[in-house]
Amino acid sequence: MGNSLRELFQFLKSTDFSKAVLVGVTVSSPVLLGLYFNQLEIGLAVCFGALWSAPSNANGSFKQKITGILSATVLVVIISFIGGYLNLPAYILIPVLGVLSFLLAYISIFGFRATLVSFSGLLALVLSFAHEPQVLNTYEYAFFVGIGSLWYLLVVMVWHYINPKGEIEEIFRETYLLTAKFLRVRGKLVEPDSDRKKLLSELNKLQEQLIEKHETLREMLVLNRKRSRYSVYHGKQLLVLAQLVEMLEAAIANPINYSQMDVVFKTYSQYKSGFQELIFKIAEQLERIAFAGRHGKKLPPPVELQPYLDRISANINQLKSIPKKENLSLYLILQNLYEYQEKQVELLGKINWLRNEAKTEELQFIDESYVRKFMTLQDYDLKMLVRNFNFKSAIFRHALRLAVAVMVGYSIGTIFDFQKPYWILLTIIIILRPSYGLTKTRSKDRIIGTLIGATIAFVIVALVQNIYVFGILGLTSLVMAFSMLQRNYKTAATFVTLSVIFIYGILLPDIVTVIQFRILDTVLGALLSFFATLVLWPSWSFLNINDNLRTCLTANKNFLNEIALIYDQKEKEPTALRISRKKAFEETSNLSAAFQQMVQEPKSKQKKVNEVYELVTLSHSFLSSLASLSSYIQNHCTTEASEGFRSAVAHIMENLGRTTDTLAHMKTEDNFSLKHHEKSFKSNRSKFKTIAWDFENAVKVGEERYLQEAHLILGQLRWLFTLSGKMLNLALKIEAEMKPAEATS
Repeated sequence: MGNSLRELFQFLKSTDFSKAVLVGVTVSSPVLLGLYFNQLEIGLAVCFGALWSAPSNANGSFKQKITGILSATVLVVIISFIGGYLNLPAYILIPVLGVLSFLLAYISIFGFRATLVSFSGLLALVLSFAHEPQVLNTYEYAFFVGIGSLWYLLVVMVWHYINPKGEIEEIFRETYLLTAKFLRVRGKLVEPDSDRKKLLSELNKLQEQLIEKHETLREMLVLNRKRSRYSVYHGKQLLVLAQLVEMLEAAIANPINYSQMDVVFKTYSQYKSGFQELIFKIAEQLERIAFAGRHGKKLPPPVELQPYLDRISANINQLKSIPKKENLSLYLILQNLYEYQEKQVELLGKINWLRNEAKTEELQFIDESYVRKFMTLQDYDLKMLVRNFNFKSAIFRHALRLAVAVMVGYSIGTIFDFQKPYWILLTIIIILRPSYGLTKTRSKDRIIGTLIGATIAFVIVALVQNIYVFGILGLTSLVMAFSMLQRNYKTAATFVTLSVIFIYGILLPDIVTVIQFRILDTVLGALLSFFATLVLWPSWSFLNINDNLRTCLTANKNFLNEIALIYDQKEKEPTALRISRKKAFEETSNLSAAFQQMVQEPKSKQKKVNEVYELVTLSHSFLSSLASLSSYIQNHCTTEASEGFRSAVAHIMENLGRTTDTLAHMKTEDNFSLKHHEKSFKSNRSKFKTIAWDFENAVKVGEERYLQEAHLILGQLRWLFTLSGKMLNLALKIEAEMKPAEATS
């Protein structure tokens, strides 16, 4: 019960709820003023303008928000003006509607925020059919729609200056909680009887979400920082973000061989409890920081974690006290795991210090130009419109699909004389997404949510016949719909239905008929959306998965190359390495997302799904191993790179290069043999300059770290070569299957 109340309280404090309240206030106020001054049509036009601009208020820098809302304002004014002149014969109107829908949807080619602006334009287009110019002329209606959009922009700006830190704090809270959950899942994976396949899948999804949160926070902190009077705050939060990024990357950089750990912990169970207890304590403290928000100083002092580290260290030192050869592998595994958790404790300590105790003069802020190197900025070059104007582009296909679905939906609504055929179109533009899986899920959730909402509305209407109650319920439902849109679409659809029905209940006396047509229009729109995705130029993921795989492998190859350069040239500046590491994380995350789309599609379209899944898993393992190498090399004083190291890297790069060539349908004419390549790699070990693998002697002379370096470097290189060989074999299998599939699609 306590957790539920805390979650409810946090939800009411969340930016999603705050934005929804802003929408509710901004939308309701012009309607109330319109009723008071007997100018309801003006009030509704202003209300529509505010409502259509609201989607562009997505997370991001304040400047980008303003630009997005202004872009949406210009678009909805133009579309509202055009929409006022769409009182045309059906044979002309339907093609015009299709062309406008295509052009508006095609704007999405410029990225996420452009997609929101595009959605605003589509809303304006569809709901222009709801405007009947009894009082306002078309140009007057478009003018007041623009006033409504600017009114919403003003409210957003005022709210930002009242609460400039709110959104940043909210995303930080989500990031703390996701990081804590990520660490907890890693802790659970140590249990030998855990469902590791399920937990690893969850771990990959959490990794994707965290990378997205990190990118959003970078954008907000850097792009808001230049002219902000809260520059010290932004600088400090950027330092906190750096620690959270390091926590994630340190976790990824320390992959665990769970089958090996099972053997270790079965014999030495005290090690498992020590490591597990510490990682759960770190996660618990991150959760406490998240729920404390910006009032971190009110928290009781954090639990001292050094005693947990000391206990683990004492256990490891017992192995050093009896340095037998058979204990070497165990010692090195536990020592590496200890150093990882020591790093996490250090990072957590820095976060606590930065939030609660750090003074401005003690801080060394991160240079803005340095951070910008890690940011992915959207390309708004107009040439993209030309480059993507073909059937290879997923957005082009989606825009064409949407245009056809809209034309068919309006034709059905007109032919069968639906009460409000634009409701069908509204359902289509909300549900129809570029991917099959998301459209299918949204169609189902929309229908279920509409049925639930209509049932609740019918019961309330049967008991209450008061327009003021309908008004209050309509406004409340609208706020809840907007606040739940990103959290639970089914619930949001329920509240959308309630708000629409109650608002129309104020305007129309026969509310039961409204409910009936709302259900019918929604079901029809959802079915049209689903079948459009299925049959109209579908973008099946298996056709593009090769590109995702190649991009991911290329990013990993570049990361490996930077690692080799840093190991070979100790004095080299590591910025390029860190940028390549970030790129590798992003592309591996994108590959996982692409695979998730693939498994949501019909079974007949899941070509070689088992091989692709294995390749995605191997890519994650490969990245973890690379991150482990990178972390060790950057944080330890390493020996000179040997000829063996360079040769081993070359062997791995050869496998990766051939894998990407295979996926790109490129044939090589040489007589390459993976078996001969493996023999060459194994014979390379003699070229490594390492001290003898004598645990007892290394402990005596205090050179255990050289054993640790040799163990980790050699072990990771062998593992990377094995993974790259497996990926090459799988690529050959996938390529063999994809060729006939592409030929018939």
